[in-house]
Amino acid sequence: MEKSRQIAVLVNRLQGKSNARILVFTGARQVGKTTLVKKMLPDFAYLNIEDPVQRKTYAALTAQQWQHLYPHAILDEVQKEPQLIESIKATYDTYTDIRYILLGSSQLLLLEKVKESLAGRCVIIEMYPLTLPELRTTTWQTDTPYSPWQALLRTPMDEPVFFPNFLLDPKNAEKAAAWAHYLRYGAYPALVQEDMDEDDRYEWLQNYIHTYLERDIRDLAAFRDLEPFIKLQRATAVYTGCVLNASNLARDIGITSKTIQRYIEYLKLSYQVIVLPAWERNTVKRLAKAPKIHMMDNGVLQAILQKRGGITGQEFESLVVAEIYKQAKNIRANVSFYHLRTQDGREVDLLVETQEGYFAFEIKMADHVSIADARHLVALEPLLDKPLLQGFILSNDPVNHHFYPKIQALHAAALLG
Repeated sequence: MEKSRQIAVLVNRLQGKSNARILVFTGARQVGKTTLVKKMLPDFAYLNIEDPVQRKTYAALTAQQWQHLYPHAILDEVQKEPQLIESIKATYDTYTDIRYILLGSSQLLLLEKVKESLAGRCVIIEMYPLTLPELRTTTWQTDTPYSPWQALLRTPMDEPVFFPNFLLDPKNAEKAAAWAHYLRYGAYPALVQEDMDEDDRYEWLQNYIHTYLERDIRDLAAFRDLEPFIKLQRATAVYTGCVLNASNLARDIGITSKTIQRYIEYLKLSYQVIVLPAWERNTVKRLAKAPKIHMMDNGVLQAILQKRGGITGQEFESLVVAEIYKQAKNIRANVSFYHLRTQDGREVDLLVETQEGYFAFEIKMADHVSIADARHLVALEPLLDKPLLQGFILSNDPVNHHFYPKIQALHAAALLG
């Protein structure tokens, strides 16, 4: 089953625009970049740069040959041959009728060269695993709905209206099914095939980890010894949802703090983790400054830890943060993401900054929440440099609780589904 993708709306909008003759797609391996562009642009030639024989042939083509042979083309894994980007640049500068799609799974290798050579000549599009609204779709042609969270990002000053109980939502069944899949397997597109059973899905995830290590990380870092990185990858999965302490990780793994920070950057650049900086603009209140780390996909996390089924509170927090993050990125919302922790113990799991103000999130795995779970959100606004637009407690509780003005508790899938 092929799911509809929200990013397709952007791609359609960019077609025919003179400033979008080169589109650069980047994102983790297997998030659906190739599938998307092949379906949307069936008349474009598809060139697989991963083939070592073909890549040298393509690299030798002149701008005139590119324009004649491949005026409209998809170049997959283009970071394997950076010289090709210079060829595309020369073709772009010479001919106005060319259109190219560049695909790559390494943000660092691809974007460094793109920013150097194609600045002002391309539009960069980041792709992520499926979101809950996308998981709900049943065909490629289905219009992907916006979640209430995405609708709120589009009109931040509007206060959303929710059913008093998530179970009353007419679309509860499909939202709950998408949520259950996301909790158990994560959101990679390959895992939604109906003929796959649980064993098939976990085998795919294990193979994904091996492919990531053997291809992306070796390409990115040219490691001779992967063992320290594998230990860090596992530690990152174990400590997902926690404040990042590079010194402690370095001591546990037996490498330097500087190396830990470099490895974390590799995980970030290859779209495996989200690193939330600490919000620290209040000059009066003492605030923690260490970042917080979240795995991007819960299915990959489960595979790294070689477990199935039940998740921890930290893992639940990470998968909710990742969903909030992916949905905002899908609609290219102009927002920034933080966590907040004061030295006296007040903590907010996620702060999303917009031009107008902040959305704040407390994330609980509990099936029932109470007014006590809102305690960190109640006195948050005086700490901030902009208004608090809305505070949410997201959990597995189906009841919608309005604890205070601008603070409500919802089932996570009621906001994100």
